[in-house]
Parts: sequence; C-alpha cells; structure tokens
Amino acid sequence: MIRACAVADLPEGEALRLDGPAPIAVFHTGDGFLAVDDTCTHQDASLADGWLEGCFVECPLHAARFDLRTGVPACLPAKEPLRTHRVVVTDDVVYVDAPVPAVP
Repeated sequence: MIRACAVADLPEGEALRLDGPAPIAVFHTGDGFLAVDDTCTHQDASLADGWLEGCFVECPLHAARFDLRTGVPACLPAKEPLRTHRVVVTDDVVYVDAPVPAVP
C-alpha cells in the first residue's frame, strides 16, 4: 500500500498525482476516493490535471473522458481503459493498493 495523503488534504472535487514509475492519480469524488493510472491512454497527459465531474475525469489535452470506477473511456479519442487501483482509508489516511517499486 502506498500512502497518498490525509483525508483532510484532498477536498472533494480535487485530485493529486503520485509520482513513480507508473504515476497514479487519486480523486476525491462524491462516491469517495478513487485511483487510476494518471496518464491518459490516448496521449501523454496527466489526468490529475483534468476536470472531475462526478466519477468521470476529462483529460486536459484532448477531452477524452474516463469512468474512474472502471477505467473505461466514455468517449473518443481514448479507446483503451485505464488501470484502476483499490483505495483504502484508514485512520483518516488515504492509501492506494499499487505495486511498490523495488529498491535497488
């Protein structure tokens, strides 16, 4: 599990990017916290910089929309789904269940 942030540090309607070999975007929606791979599958753009509406995020580059619950694109130009990640909130801290890179 990767610590993302304290619950209080990510207001509803906002997102944050967790840097790493495969960056992850964490969103605070009306349905709770959701996490997906941060990079749009259409072209390299950070989805954490996109526009959040309900459980959908719109890519800031070409307006592809993704369902954050499933990772499935809701419209073109994106055709490939995003990888989703399980989110756990414990003791007011948001964690993402994602692979932790090996330390050399």
